[in-house]
Amino acid sequence: MKASLLPYFKAHLLEAGVDEVGRGCLAGPVVAAAVIFPNNIDIPLLTDSKKLSERQRDDLIPLIKEQATAYAIASASHEEIDEINILKASFLAMHRATAKLRSQSDWLPTLNTLEFVF
Repeated sequence: MKASLLPYFKAHLLEAGVDEVGRGCLAGPVVAAAVIFPNNIDIPLLTDSKKLSERQRDDLIPLIKEQATAYAIASASHEEIDEINILKASFLAMHRATAKLRSQSDWLPTLNTLEFVF
């Protein structure tokens, strides 16, 4: 676990991490993933995806799927982006991803500090 996140770690809580991709694109959907890892997760390359090559990101997919307690992927369509704007569509995709998790979380941190507003 990153040292910067340690003050927020609570061993008795089940946590999920959520992030999106596609906000910078001019066309297409925005996609979000939510994942819950066990406390003993050990995936050295699991870091900021923007710092990884496409090959490294692709190599992480099976490791994440194998080691995750639960994961889900969801999206918001380009029609939804046009209707509610890209930021709200990003949060909508994140909300959908967390709703699909088969395990429940006590706390859902996101890389964004804005609230879900639809």
